[in-house]
Amino acid sequence: MSLPSPVLGLILAGGQARRMGGGDKPLLRLGGRTLMERVVERLGPQCGAGLALSANGDPARFAGFPGPILPDPLPGQPGPLAGILAGLEYAAAHGVARVVSVSGDAPFLPADLVARLLAVASETGIALAASGERQHFTIALWPTALRDALRDHLERGERRVGAFIARHGAAVASWPVEPMDPFLNINTPEDLAAANVLGSQIRI
Repeated sequence: MSLPSPVLGLILAGGQARRMGGGDKPLLRLGGRTLMERVVERLGPQCGAGLALSANGDPARFAGFPGPILPDPLPGQPGPLAGILAGLEYAAAHGVARVVSVSGDAPFLPADLVARLLAVASETGIALAASGERQHFTIALWPTALRDALRDHLERGERRVGAFIARHGAAVASWPVEPMDPFLNINTPEDLAAANVLGSQIRI
């Protein structure tokens, strides 16, 4: 069995989940377990430097998470890039060179996510996950060497993940969407119902 890669796994807890009626999407239940538990189970074994959670507000609601809970390092809740910055700065402070970010509402992450992103990435480059033709900007490998550039990007008022990636370039690793999209994320009650059907079919 291969050893887990020396990267920090960063789970992005997400925004205000308005389409789900509010609250924290990672705490929704799928097949009797939270989305967060499923993401931790799939990502954790791939990350030799452990896991961290990007989340603002009271950290007590994520009690039991097996790692630090990192608030945004900048005010105003500027979106997922701020969470990624928190992860990069935490990793750099602990001697970890790379971070893999994932969405906290993507319960079917592939077991080879980190290995395949590392395989396509350059030493100092970003690597994105894709399913079919769709790229997933927040499911990606980030070198901590980009943390100052990312902070500067945010402090200039830029919040778009795609704009930052376009400026720095990225390699892409792609997974098939059949029999199911491994990066399916839960945005609506209908998505959750569909995920429950898929989960029962593949016995998650």
